[in-house]
Formats: sequence, C-alpha cells, structure tokens
Amino acid sequence: MNAENNILLASHGTQGAIAAEQAAIENCNKGDHLHHLLVVPSLWQGMTGDDWLNNGVTRDRYRRYIESELTKEVEETVSRVKQHAEQHELVYTQQVVIGEPEDCLLDASNNEEYNLIVMGSPRPKGETGLKSRMVTKKVTRKLTTPVKMVPHPNE
Repeated sequence: MNAENNILLASHGTQGAIAAEQAAIENCNKGDHLHHLLVVPSLWQGMTGDDWLNNGVTRDRYRRYIESELTKEVEETVSRVKQHAEQHELVYTQQVVIGEPEDCLLDASNNEEYNLIVMGSPRPKGETGLKSRMVTKKVTRKLTTPVKMVPHPNE
C-alpha cells in the first residue's frame, strides 16, 4: 500500500479480531492512519438481571460489575492496538461506541473516507463466545470501501 493510507480497523479483542489487528498493521506503511473502531454491542445494556428475584441494589451492583469488566476489556484492547500501531510508526486513533455492530461500522465508514476496512471473519462453528453480527448482507451491500476479511486463526 502507498503511504498516507487511511485504514479502518473493526476490532473488539477476540482471537479473530486480534488476527485482523495484525493484518491491518501489516497493510500499513510508516505514517499511515489506522482508525480503530471498537463496538460494544448494545445487548450488554440490558443485562442487569432484572427478574423478580433481584432488587434494585443487586441490579445496580451487577450493572456496575458488567460495566467495569467491559471497560477493562476495552482499555486492554485499545492499549494493545495503540502500542502496536505506535511501534510501526502509524497515526493511531480510536473510537469506542455502543450499538449494533453493523450499524456502527456503516456509520464509521460513512463519516470518513477510508482506503480499506479490515475486520476478522465470523467465529468458526464450535468456537465459544458471542457470534459477531458485523458481517451481514446489510453491511456487504452498503459498504463502498474495499474490505479485507481476515480468517479466524483456528480455521
């Protein structure tokens, strides 16, 4: 790639996303811009355990716990990517958003002109964890920027 590239990295810290992070950095030259989009799916907002067995204090305590764990994960991911980007002398920016992953990716890609979008492929069958909702027909039909889909390391 030529210098002065502007790359959008969609990454959230899973094994597949880490493979995408490495590929994005490998596709950059010194001085290129790497914009890191980290989406916290909105489904986490509703996980407060609000069933009839829990009182308000329990729900608030659990909500604070979930928020602190998510914050730690986000900070670790951003720190790791930023460190690698700086080691490769890239201009690194990041954006952390809460929402639907596909909508957030489309919004980010429409708000600035990128040369490439780099993201990990969906998690393989049998792998534990939340399945990504970012690779959808809606996204593939609406993106106008080339996309590099990085295979999951276990495939």
